[in-house]
Amino acid sequence: MALVANGLAGNKNKGEREKNDFYPTPPHATESLLNRVNFEGSVWEPACGDGAICKVLEEKEYKVYATDKYDRGYGVYDIDFLTWDWTKTFNHRPANIITNPPYKIAQEFVERSLECTTGKVAMLLKLNFLESARRYEMFNNTPLKHVLVFSKRLNFYEGTLEGNKRSGVLAFAWYVWEHGYEGQPQIDWIL
Repeated sequence: MALVANGLAGNKNKGEREKNDFYPTPPHATESLLNRVNFEGSVWEPACGDGAICKVLEEKEYKVYATDKYDRGYGVYDIDFLTWDWTKTFNHRPANIITNPPYKIAQEFVERSLECTTGKVAMLLKLNFLESARRYEMFNNTPLKHVLVFSKRLNFYEGTLEGNKRSGVLAFAWYVWEHGYEGQPQIDWIL
């Protein structure tokens, strides 16, 4: 999920990291993704938290599976996405995953998501996720199709309401992988 001031996206802007990287996704961030990318079939949200992404997906009439490692009052909890045997719950590979993963294990979430799905994987991540030699190798070996950069920084602070004029401290983007895609990633901006 998103991160904290002075490197992450913070606990009321005090530079403190939220417990377990829990930063609910603003609804307009998910709506922006759905306005740009079509997802066919069901969607699994493996870091569902309080259901922020799921609620938008459900409003758009997607069939949604919601799981999380922690109980935050939404979905099925005690499911560690990185180690859980998803075949015990799903009788087929889920089509899509859309999530805002804990940033400290984001690459592991990407790799695991690509193993589990048949359609698309969308991750809300810091823009600087594009950096690092380790991730360079991952990007060269996975079907990254879109990087959709928010032109206005997202605000993950507690109490953020739609229309709040405060912006966040970090740049974020939706990274979208599509099974079978073989071209270079396409960059675009969300206004």
